[in-house]
Amino acid sequence: MDWTSWLKQFGRYIGVMLLQVFLFDQLQFFGLCHPYIYVLCLLMMPITLRHNADLCIGAVAGLVMDLFSNSLGIHMAACVLIMFVRRYLLSFLINEHDRLNEQISLRAIGLIALLEYTIILVLLHHGLIFLLSAWSWHYIGMVILETLISSIVTVSVIIGFNALRYR
Repeated sequence: MDWTSWLKQFGRYIGVMLLQVFLFDQLQFFGLCHPYIYVLCLLMMPITLRHNADLCIGAVAGLVMDLFSNSLGIHMAACVLIMFVRRYLLSFLINEHDRLNEQISLRAIGLIALLEYTIILVLLHHGLIFLLSAWSWHYIGMVILETLISSIVTVSVIIGFNALRYR
C-alpha cells in the first residue's frame, strides 16, 4: 500500500471517528439503538495487511473510542475480536481473484459478499459490546435486542456509505 492510500485511510478514520463522537453517539433511539459506524474503518482496511497489523489497528481504534465514550476497554475488546476474525472470514467469503483487488468495497467484492462480511462482523462487534456492558446473563434478552437493532442501523449506514462511494 502506498502513502496516498494510507493517507486516505487515515483521513477516513478521522472523519468517521468525528461523526461517531459528535453525531452518532448522540443518537440513541429509546435506549435500544446505538449505531457504531466507526467499525466502517476497520472493515474497509486493505485485505493484504498482516494479521498483527490488523490487531494493532483494531486495538488503537477501540482505545480511541473507549477514551471518548469512557467505556473501560469494551470497544477495544470488540475491535480486536473483529480484526482477529476478519482474516479468517475474508478467506472464507472472498475468492482468490477478488483478493487481488486489495480493497474491500461494493465494487471489488460484490453486494452479497460485502453484506455477509459486514453483517457477521458488526453482529460480533455489537454483541460483545452490549454483552460486556450488561455484564450479566440476566439481561440477555435486552442484549440481543440492542445488538440486532443497532446492527441493522450500522450495517445500513456502512452499505449506504459503500454505495455512495463506489457509484
